[in-house]
Amino acid sequence: MDRAAIVHDNFLRRVAARDFPEGSAPTGPLSGHEAVALYRAQCLSRALDRQSRAMQKAGQGFYTIGSSGHEGMAAVAAALRPTDPAFLHYRDAAFQIARSDQVPGQSPTWDILLSFASSSEDPISGGRHKVLGSKALCIPPQTSTIASHLPKAVGAAYAVAAARRHRPEHADMPEDAIVFCSFGDASANHSTAQGAFNTAQWTSFQSVPLPLMFCCEDNGIGISTKTPKGWIAATFANRPGLKYFSCDGLDLFDTYRVAQQAADYVRSRKKPAFLHVRTVRLYGHAGADMPTTYMPKAEVEAEEANDSLLHSVRLLDQCGAMSPDQALGVYNDTCARVARVAEQAVTRPRLQNAKEVMASLLPPARPCAPTNGPTPERRAEVFGGDLKAHSEPQIMSRLINWALTDLMLEHGEIVMMGEDVGRKGGVYGVTQKLQTRFGPDRMIDTLLDEQSILGLAIGMAQNGFTPMPEIQFLAYLHNAEDQLRGEAATLPFFSNGQYTNPMVVRIAGLGYQKGFGGHFHNDNSVAVLRDIPGLILACPSNGADAARMLRECVRLAREEQRLVVFLEPIALYPMRDLHEAGDGRWMQTYPDPSERIGFGEVGVDGDGDDLAIVTFGNGVYLSHQARTALQADGIKTRIIDMRWLSPLPKAALTRAVTGAKRILIVDETRHHGGVAEALMAHFHETTDVPLARITAEDSFIATGPAYAATMPSKDSIEAAARSLMEAGT
Repeated sequence: MDRAAIVHDNFLRRVAARDFPEGSAPTGPLSGHEAVALYRAQCLSRALDRQSRAMQKAGQGFYTIGSSGHEGMAAVAAALRPTDPAFLHYRDAAFQIARSDQVPGQSPTWDILLSFASSSEDPISGGRHKVLGSKALCIPPQTSTIASHLPKAVGAAYAVAAARRHRPEHADMPEDAIVFCSFGDASANHSTAQGAFNTAQWTSFQSVPLPLMFCCEDNGIGISTKTPKGWIAATFANRPGLKYFSCDGLDLFDTYRVAQQAADYVRSRKKPAFLHVRTVRLYGHAGADMPTTYMPKAEVEAEEANDSLLHSVRLLDQCGAMSPDQALGVYNDTCARVARVAEQAVTRPRLQNAKEVMASLLPPARPCAPTNGPTPERRAEVFGGDLKAHSEPQIMSRLINWALTDLMLEHGEIVMMGEDVGRKGGVYGVTQKLQTRFGPDRMIDTLLDEQSILGLAIGMAQNGFTPMPEIQFLAYLHNAEDQLRGEAATLPFFSNGQYTNPMVVRIAGLGYQKGFGGHFHNDNSVAVLRDIPGLILACPSNGADAARMLRECVRLAREEQRLVVFLEPIALYPMRDLHEAGDGRWMQTYPDPSERIGFGEVGVDGDGDDLAIVTFGNGVYLSHQARTALQADGIKTRIIDMRWLSPLPKAALTRAVTGAKRILIVDETRHHGGVAEALMAHFHETTDVPLARITAEDSFIATGPAYAATMPSKDSIEAAARSLMEAGT
């Protein structure tokens, strides 16, 4: 007999016998009528848990992870407003059900059963995941079990306050909202969660408004690893900038009272709070997990004897709101109703093919109010003396700075955030003067934590802002890449396009820096970005292209709600000369603000038909150096700048190489897992001309004189081109 059946039978037997666990008497502001409504939500959550297991056993459901033991979260929902954004722990069905009672027209039984059945009619994910969530209830879906949603909850709370100062066109969080996020006691130990707590405290310590309620549902165990008794209270009760509240999650009255106090504190003080809710875990972790395989049976039975629903029946009886017999009737009726509805839910259609699965991979476009841009007078005021220099050739970093200035002038919802982006102007000065021009509200200097930088951006994007977070160096992204993969990119997919994370992530990266860094400051690995479905990866090779592409990246984020990464080649930031000192041939003038390079549009320089060099970033610069010698040898060469590294602009690349007798790919990323692998496959499938590639070695990058030893060079490009010419004759 499985534990779910044992818990069910125990409930029926003990309620009938009036055999309840001991506990405090009902006290506090929760009325008897309200308590009955919350008990009904608890019963529905429990019945759905039981039904999900029956569906899985019958092959009609595909994943179970239940909320049994955590039904007290219904009282937390009642203490909040249905317009307060809620990023939920996966055990919070009772929270969602109780919130459904606050919003007319909801059908939580049907909706959650459709999710269990993986039906394409599931209103939150369209059958892509068994997940809690509802657009109508302000509950974005969370697929993480390790609290990776906490950084964006911090960002969303910051966005509530920021929107009071500069309200974006697409903001939808009320100005007095508080952001709620819940998680388990085991997840509280995760580095991502700890970073979010620290960021919230760091922000609160400086009296920056942050209306955020953390909620730790402490059942004392994570899968099979126990949380040391008292650990959560000991580590969170006295943190600076974070107010601690504690309640008994088995007691509806106590939970409601304390949750209401915490919510009132956060809403009135605009400071974060930590709500510690003590719960029990019934049935084990998930699916077929059997707690008796790693816990003594007596301990499992003791937890089951402390069933939260038994406590609720006792409390309702003691306050005179509902007799045990009536409570038992509600429970039985709810179980029967869920079983009847499930019979219909399992007949509803499911996703059938790749096209249907991927239909929500890309978010929907959204209408944006037209803008004519800033007036000439406003531009002159903001740019100051820089305006006169627009007609003079400049280095890439300065042209990016001017492009950012124009974009922030035109779109008031753009905010930038990152370590040193404001007062210092970035490590390489790319964002100099922007904080003076637009203020610290829009140029946010963050603490040193990439997860928090991206979490801030993700959260702000969910309240209508267009964030442009900066990661100082590409290598530092690896500390936080799951914020892009597991949070930002997956949100439209698992919400059926109802929630999105539009943003432009600026990252300084790639190699060829002389005498600086080594592998942390010179990193040529982009595979992790190219592997994320739906993410756009752009990489310019010169300043004019950088300005035009950056404008398109912002358009993609604002209007098409896309997640974009703009990879800026550090070595090309200051580049002036191409062939010899003083020639100034790698500088450009600032393009008119109306000019853009469209998504997927590649650059073609020259029309030579002997050889097409396909490359990007620093490879474009090096290939231009090499072409002089190749042309002198009579090798007519064209250079194709990919610009867009993911998704690969296949059609444009095919057109760009048409007529070329040979194709050489120059790729500064690594031989295995680099961009060249995809390019070789594409051209092999679409052309019949000889192909070759030159790539970086499968190595980290050294500092000192060997800074470029493992990557393509002018000389190696020339040699590879000549070898290809000889092989192709």
